[in-house]
Amino acid sequence: MSTDKARALLIVEDDLALQKQIKWSLDRFESVTAHDRESALVQMRRSNPAVVTMDLGLPPDADSVSEGFKLLEQMLAIDPDVKVIVLTGQNDQANALRAVALGAYDFFAKPFEPELLNLTVERAFRLAELQAENKRLQSMQQPDALSGLMTRDPGMLKVCRTIEKVATSNATVMLLGESGTGKEVLARGLHQASQRKGGKFIAINCAAIPENLLESELFGYEKGAFTGAAKMTLGKIETANGGTLMLDEIGDLPFSLQAKLLRFLQERTIERLGGRQEIPVDVRIVCATHQDLKALSKESRFREDLYYRLAEIVINIPPLRERVGDPALLAHAFVRRFAQEQNRSTMHLSEDAVRAIESHPWPGNIRELENCIKRATIMADSNQITLEEVGLAPPPANDNFASLDLRAIRDVAEKRAIIAALGRVNGNIVKAAELLGVSRPTLYDLMHRLGLK
Repeated sequence: MSTDKARALLIVEDDLALQKQIKWSLDRFESVTAHDRESALVQMRRSNPAVVTMDLGLPPDADSVSEGFKLLEQMLAIDPDVKVIVLTGQNDQANALRAVALGAYDFFAKPFEPELLNLTVERAFRLAELQAENKRLQSMQQPDALSGLMTRDPGMLKVCRTIEKVATSNATVMLLGESGTGKEVLARGLHQASQRKGGKFIAINCAAIPENLLESELFGYEKGAFTGAAKMTLGKIETANGGTLMLDEIGDLPFSLQAKLLRFLQERTIERLGGRQEIPVDVRIVCATHQDLKALSKESRFREDLYYRLAEIVINIPPLRERVGDPALLAHAFVRRFAQEQNRSTMHLSEDAVRAIESHPWPGNIRELENCIKRATIMADSNQITLEEVGLAPPPANDNFASLDLRAIRDVAEKRAIIAALGRVNGNIVKAAELLGVSRPTLYDLMHRLGLK
């Protein structure tokens, strides 16, 4: 596997003559250099090297190893897989062993022999490549539990990482978000990423079932429990034993059933309607709602103790209008899917249609967008879906997507980031540069270019 990172080498050495000698000795690699901890961290973030050679004695106190060890820990925090080769003096074995204990790949005594250093660096690169290839193969063998969800938005990606983290536990999860934001997709992903994926995933919509039937749907009933109960029937909770039960629109659960659900969550046993036997059930509960349950509890419409029992882990799902880039990303995916269903595999969206999709608020979220694109693929007269066929209002002339000049966008973003960093560190340039991951001269240049004093 060949990538830019695969052959990127960072040389950290404050002695410029020795730095040039090392770079010359390792000239077959794509090398970048740094002379102190600050510049090394900048190059670490910028070049993302697979291998680093570094001296432990760095400015401002080159006779001490404190800066070197601090840099080693920070580099491994940025990239735990980076291979760090520590260059030490002939009689400095104790610090070399300490560096290896902290996570360094290897150590090398100075003065070094170029052939041996080349061999050590080559072995480090080879190990990094093998580990990267192993991760890639593992990801191919183990399909992503959230493969049904498409997003590029940082906020939504954070939600996905949270789902993956909590999946391995048995904690009850509450998904909060507007209708159509993908709560059931996330709940299924949570189930697939958990140790319960071999069990069933059962979903029940608490708002879609009449109150007089919901109790029997959840808890089941014995034969003869009521008129028409001709046989014993398992409820959704018992059916999901060993798996996951999703209670959608939990905010609409009748108040009379909330106490019974609370008892189940506390005791992990149920009683079927018409029965007297307590039946233990091992099931994970995932609930979802678009309502504010805290506000409902204050109005005595939702039990406060049930809310805290359900809200062990609360995940807020952002609406589609707040997911940067996702409306267009999903729209293109829906076009491909529905065009294939219509046997029109070359369909695409016109530029004005894409801009209208990006600027539309989508109150119905993904469900509304999916229906919109499905209708447009059916009604389109040609392989290009126009703004008229999408059926949305034209985007405003001053919409955020009209100009995608990267230089202008970058200048605005850099200016905001620099102002925020300077404010956070009370105007200290050194700390601001470290916070931004750039060198002090680079920060001064940026401030001058952007008109910041």
